[in-house]
Amino acid sequence: MELIKVTRDGRGVAVLTLARAEKHNALSAQMMTELEAAAKGLAREDDVRVVVLAAEGRSFCAGGDLAWMRAQFGMDAATRKAESRRIATALAALAALPQPLIGRVQGNALGGGVGLVSVCDVAIGTEAVKMGFTETRLGLIPANIGPYAIARMGATRAREVFMSGRVFDAAEAMRLNLLAKVVAPEALDAAVEAEIAPYLGCAPFAVRDAKALLNALAGQVSEADLDFAIEALAKRWETEEAREGIGAFLDKRKAPWG
Repeated sequence: MELIKVTRDGRGVAVLTLARAEKHNALSAQMMTELEAAAKGLAREDDVRVVVLAAEGRSFCAGGDLAWMRAQFGMDAATRKAESRRIATALAALAALPQPLIGRVQGNALGGGVGLVSVCDVAIGTEAVKMGFTETRLGLIPANIGPYAIARMGATRAREVFMSGRVFDAAEAMRLNLLAKVVAPEALDAAVEAEIAPYLGCAPFAVRDAKALLNALAGQVSEADLDFAIEALAKRWETEEAREGIGAFLDKRKAPWG
């Protein structure tokens, strides 16, 4: 793997790291494919007891990669749907991890980055973090991340930020249930370690069974939910708004509604 790193320690803690710092960990096709593969691999490792989702650089994840978005305008509808499914399946693989997944959110998380935070069982961020569902600024919708974000936030809280494209701070992200804790940057690693520690005192497969029970009782995101979201996004890509919004963003100019 080139854009995802996976490390493991002797305690059974694996760290899955987004390693595209120079691009603010924007989700390219390759990165999403590697992320899905890494998550599925960790799910099969009985020795891994806890997984930490982390990122290199200043940003946690800036959302979709610009080149990837530009390329979609040259695709037919079927190919665009297949491309759109990449992030849905990557998020699904992370959500399906049998181990607890702890998010170490050291920097901004926008668009798809909010989706990554949403599939964590617990996410801890720093005071400087900014988050936002910025898709509507581009003429798109937060479709593929939507099922996970709404499951995490609840519809009432989601209504405050899901449609407006508004960027919000870490304190609001905690109020919206996206972050469980907010700490100073220098305290982030200690906070993540404090979250890991209790699991290491529990029976490993009891933890997995407890997570499976919780997911079953809470209601999991279904394949039908993902298909509905993918179809909704595919239709939005066909609109003139999407073409104009993405074009303006890539050309660094204001969209007509901006």
